[in-house]
Amino acid sequence: MTISKILIANRGEIALRVLRACKELGIATVAVHSTADADAMHVRLADESVCIGPPPSRDSYLNIHQIVAACEITGADAVHPGYGFLSENAKFADILDAHGITFIGPTAEHIRLMGDKITAKKTAVELGIPVVPGSAGEVLPENAMEIARQIGFPVLIKATAGGGGRGMKVAKNETELEEAVSTARSEALAAFGNDAVYMEKYLGHPRHIEVQVVGDGEGNAIHLGERDCSLQRRHQKVWEEANSPALNVEQRMKIGQICADAMKKMKYRGAGTIEFLYENGEFYFIEMNTRLQVEHPITEAITGIDLVHEQIRVASGGGLSVTQDEITFSGHAIECRINAEDPRTFVPSPGTITHFHAPGGLGVRVDSGAYAGYKIPPYYDSLIGKLIVHGRTRVECMMRLRRVLDEFVVDGIKTTLPLFQDLVANQDIANGDYDIHWLEDYLARTAP
Repeated sequence: MTISKILIANRGEIALRVLRACKELGIATVAVHSTADADAMHVRLADESVCIGPPPSRDSYLNIHQIVAACEITGADAVHPGYGFLSENAKFADILDAHGITFIGPTAEHIRLMGDKITAKKTAVELGIPVVPGSAGEVLPENAMEIARQIGFPVLIKATAGGGGRGMKVAKNETELEEAVSTARSEALAAFGNDAVYMEKYLGHPRHIEVQVVGDGEGNAIHLGERDCSLQRRHQKVWEEANSPALNVEQRMKIGQICADAMKKMKYRGAGTIEFLYENGEFYFIEMNTRLQVEHPITEAITGIDLVHEQIRVASGGGLSVTQDEITFSGHAIECRINAEDPRTFVPSPGTITHFHAPGGLGVRVDSGAYAGYKIPPYYDSLIGKLIVHGRTRVECMMRLRRVLDEFVVDGIKTTLPLFQDLVANQDIANGDYDIHWLEDYLARTAP
């Protein structure tokens, strides 16, 4: 099957990143945009563009009818969803399939299977992936205490349909449990329209490690190593590294092979990421994201494999471009998420960028749709770019990052660039000595 025209159902830096991959493969592109994004860079560079609605996401980027109509109007025979928005929407994948349009991603069945946290955990157990001790299914107020005592305090209550830290509460003891369950259920209902929660053992000082996988849908799958995403604020990733400073080669290859073998059993199609908490030498599955990740460029940097090329190749029926034995890991890479936010309070800072200068040099990549004169709309995620730095060693990578952060100029708005200048100079970060709580503790200690 040949894909001739891809509609990119997203915006911002990820839309531009997918567009570049399409152009490299000689595939025509269609950009969709809200009225707020009419002057976005991906709209300017695409072969065709279609306005799909007003600024609110529900009326534009989440409007399945409008996106399918845009495919029909332009003759696009495939859709790349990027990440966020409709990228993990099984209904969207089903509708595209019903219209004879290729969804560049996994099957709707696999999206559903891994999209529900309880089902995903059961599936992980069946596939031989190590999991966090926890409830076998949904936790209700009447059975929460019994389950918590079996697991052992502290426990973590999480929304089954959630993500991004919403619907997630910690109960350190029996006294805190009832309120934690009630609050988590209320938050889950408000955020996801589903109040179902489950329970896991709460790990005190874990790292967040994720493994990149790609499958061809026919029973062949590979892993591309891991990424360390432990530097987080309110469960949102801020800084990512590949490889993790906490793992050795043996650990890396062992967990990678476990994940690749699981994807083979599933006959998984496309790119995906299996996420773990890691503590005291043990990995504990937390979820699988059935899409491209924001931090995928650092994996590309250390492997030399273009993940979007791979996604398109698999969706076209071309299979994987490499075998596991052909993959080599080279050097170290770090990604910093540049957000239009106050670097201390993290309050969004939409507005017009007056000056924009991206750094350059060996081993430096900037994924961004921003430019001088671009007006950042207040309606969407505040991510305006990603700085990716690669070096032969982690020390070289850190020194390069320090240099390029000094070169990066974004004026007219507040950004998180100053935060990364602080982090790259911190001794704990230099030593790779941090966990998922480190950044919030650091911000609390250094608050003005």
